[in-house]
Amino acid sequence: MSNFAAILLAAGESRRMGETKQLLDAGGQPMVRRAAGICQAAGLSPIVAVLGHAAARVEQALAGLPVHCVMNADFSSGMASSLTTGLKVLPAETQAVLIVLGDMPLVGAEDIAALCAAYAPEAGRVICIPVHGGRRGNPVLLGRPVFAALAGLSGDQGAKTFIRQHAALAVEVPAGPGVLLDIDTPEAYKAFRQDAER
Repeated sequence: MSNFAAILLAAGESRRMGETKQLLDAGGQPMVRRAAGICQAAGLSPIVAVLGHAAARVEQALAGLPVHCVMNADFSSGMASSLTTGLKVLPAETQAVLIVLGDMPLVGAEDIAALCAAYAPEAGRVICIPVHGGRRGNPVLLGRPVFAALAGLSGDQGAKTFIRQHAALAVEVPAGPGVLLDIDTPEAYKAFRQDAER
C-alpha cells in the first residue's frame, strides 16, 4: 500500500463545537492524533496533515508520528482549499489518496484497508466510498485519474460535491459504523465519550 497516501483535514475552526475539536480527547489522545495513528496502522504513506486554525497546537498533538504537516493559510475559505493544499505536496507516484477527517475517531484500519482493496481504476473504480447500513460515510479514497479535477474545487466544496459530479467512477464499499460518526457538536462529543465509557 506504499502508493496510497492520506490527506488529514485538520484546519477547521470547529465553530459548532465551540473549541478545537481536533484536540479533544479520544481514547486518551487528541482526536487528530488518533486519526493519524489509524492512517499509519493502515500503511498509508505519506500522511499529510493540513493545518490552519490552532495550527501550532494541532502540530504539537501530532509530534512523533510520521506525518507531514502543511499550512493552509486560506483555511477559513472552506474545505476545498485544504484539499488542494494537501494534493500539491503528494509524491508523483501516489496512486490514490484517502481524504481523512480529523473528527472521526472510530474509523478503523480495516475500513481503510477495504477502501484501498476496492480501488481498481482499470475497472472504473476510481472513487471508493465507505457504506454502513445503506448510508455513505467517510473517509473517501480518490484515485489519481481525478486529482486534476479535484484540484479545481473552490470555497466550501468538499468531496461530496465532487463525488456527485463523478458518480460513474464511484464504488460503494461495506464498512463499519465508525465511518458514519463525525463529531461536530458538544452533544455528539458527549455521546461519544459516554459510549466509550460503557
